[in-house]
Amino acid sequence: MKMTFRWFGSQDDSVTLDQIKQIPGMDGIVGGLHDIAAGEVWPLDRILDLKKEVNEKGLNLDIIESVNVHEDIKLGLPTRDHYIENYQQTIRHLAQAGIKVICYNFMPVFDWIRSDLAKVLPDGSTVLAYEKEKVERVDPEVLIRNVENSANGFSLPGWEPERIKKIKRAFELYKDVKEDDLFEHLQYFLKKVIPVAEEHDIKMAIHPDDPPWSIFGLPRIVTNFQNLQRIVNLVDSPSNGLTLCSGSLGANPDNDIPAIMRYFSSINRIPFAHIRNVKIEENGDFTESSHRSSDGSLDIYEIVKALHDTNFKGYVRPDHGRMIWGEQARPGYGLYDRALGIMYLLGIWDSLEKVKAQKNKKRGTLYL
Repeated sequence: MKMTFRWFGSQDDSVTLDQIKQIPGMDGIVGGLHDIAAGEVWPLDRILDLKKEVNEKGLNLDIIESVNVHEDIKLGLPTRDHYIENYQQTIRHLAQAGIKVICYNFMPVFDWIRSDLAKVLPDGSTVLAYEKEKVERVDPEVLIRNVENSANGFSLPGWEPERIKKIKRAFELYKDVKEDDLFEHLQYFLKKVIPVAEEHDIKMAIHPDDPPWSIFGLPRIVTNFQNLQRIVNLVDSPSNGLTLCSGSLGANPDNDIPAIMRYFSSINRIPFAHIRNVKIEENGDFTESSHRSSDGSLDIYEIVKALHDTNFKGYVRPDHGRMIWGEQARPGYGLYDRALGIMYLLGIWDSLEKVKAQKNKKRGTLYL
């Protein structure tokens, strides 16, 4: 397991590379070029500049997150081939820079959705939260304004201005798109890009929908075990993988996250995992919590154990963290709580490694 940390660049992140490299067990950062509009080719020189900046601090850049898929691809419009060709070229450029994994999503219009970006917990920390009633009764444009006003001055992944300004038109275009249509559009995309990824030894890793159910009547398909299995079978290739996010899928209590993690890791379809905890209320509302199992509804120990038991060699990052100790940062992406989360995850992993070593030693003794 290689531990990573998402970083938004020196011009748009409160956390520095110097701080990140001081976290014990850190392998590298998860980066991106977040100012480039969906559908545009990522310039090779800018990718190499980012890699150089990261490498000069003694960190690796093996993963790129949020190479956004243009809405025309998700909609299956005739213009999609142009944007797919651009995506293919971006894959080639990323391969030239030594990138191993590309995380992307296929969520219509919105990426993640929350009703509150700074809900105050009893201990005084603040977290991202989702209240179904608030989301269901609010106008999407009001929700957008609320999110923008709570961003602490930082850009938010999945809420890029060029995407949001076209929201009314997007809703009109999606009104007749059903889940099966979205599966067909994803398969069309994958059939075009997976061969390029295979050629350059890159793993494509689709991120689950967050939360994993329909919002505002929009179709969502990366939501449960059955759909994940269907997705990896759309194009049967080791390069067609998953970014298994415990917090996204885990917002639905029907999703058995340790079992899902164990299965897809055992067939080598998880090149990248996001691990975080959520606390789910009886009415379906949820708040993000610390990574500690007892603070949320997910058994983080069993999730990490599922990866360990299946000899997981891929990349992990702590996902969203609380805002603690007076930190002012991009919601969910501060330094302190994510660093605490890393130590919790590595503590579990190290304990599992020690138990494994002790068992192997005992077996060796028996054979003497």
